[in-house]
Amino acid sequence: MLMPRQKTPNLSLPTLNDGTFDLSSDSAERYTLVTFYRGLHCPICANYLKELERLTPEFAERGVKTIAISSDGKERTEEMAAKIDAKNLRFAYDLPLSVAKEWGLYISTSRGKTSIGIEEPALFSEPGVFLITPEQTLYYASVQTMPFVRPVFKEMIGALDFVIANDYPGRGEYTGEV
Repeated sequence: MLMPRQKTPNLSLPTLNDGTFDLSSDSAERYTLVTFYRGLHCPICANYLKELERLTPEFAERGVKTIAISSDGKERTEEMAAKIDAKNLRFAYDLPLSVAKEWGLYISTSRGKTSIGIEEPALFSEPGVFLITPEQTLYYASVQTMPFVRPVFKEMIGALDFVIANDYPGRGEYTGEV
């Protein structure tokens, strides 16, 4: 399990338009918002990423860089970026499932074609949303076992305003006896 205020696993992946994404050198002023999504086959992911695309400039105003990541290959990632008309949101692809597991993501098996008629990969990761500090430590994490009921990006922007104004620390860091 990843722990707040502790270093996260490394993350270095190809992107569609920005060379290689390397979390250790992403140079966000305050945070990098890493959004792992299931892949092109997921209609809920498309809607979710469309909202993140829309709000990426608001995150940027707060010193937060955004990136969407899946285990899909380049072609399927290009299709997803086109589907949501991405202009601001970075997309990385070819996430190894072993790395997804290091991040605490759940792995699912294919059930064939989805409701939108796109084949699921044999294996893929379920969603996760992470805020990572410039020092590559975990500030916030939400990991899900299902595609439903994800963190709301607009609410996250409001929370960031509070966090920034109050220098609020990452929580959940205690590892001692209880």
